[in-house]
Amino acid sequence: MTKLSNAEMDRIAREEVPAVGQYGVRFEEIGDGTARAVLPYQEDFLRPGGTVSGPVMMGLADVVVYACVLSRIGIVKLAVTTSLNANFLRRPKPVDLIAEGRLLKCGKRLAYGEVTLFSTGEEDDPVCHVTATYSIPPREQE
Repeated sequence: MTKLSNAEMDRIAREEVPAVGQYGVRFEEIGDGTARAVLPYQEDFLRPGGTVSGPVMMGLADVVVYACVLSRIGIVKLAVTTSLNANFLRRPKPVDLIAEGRLLKCGKRLAYGEVTLFSTGEEDDPVCHVTATYSIPPREQE
């Protein structure tokens, strides 16, 4: 059972991760260790060549992994990214981006997950694949 709702994660993205929250990311689905979000297209996301910039895609992926982690452990504000690797697979179209994430492992201190990004309408042809590790702070009773 998930420990996080779509509405809670939307609020966290806006209020507690404002650099990404200002992009307008919306969480559509959160399960136990999974999350799906949509990033509405904005012209401000484009870099020369008409492609969505890497930092925008990496920010989206990072907040989706964060949602995956929180869905498993509950709202732990000090869970933080310790590493993130992005592989840009092809140029995304200037449309909304979809990010689907899942945890591959979640231990007491570290969580490891992946996110695949797609252009809307092209869910069978990813534009970016991201893996990330999150550090989970020690619990009070430990």
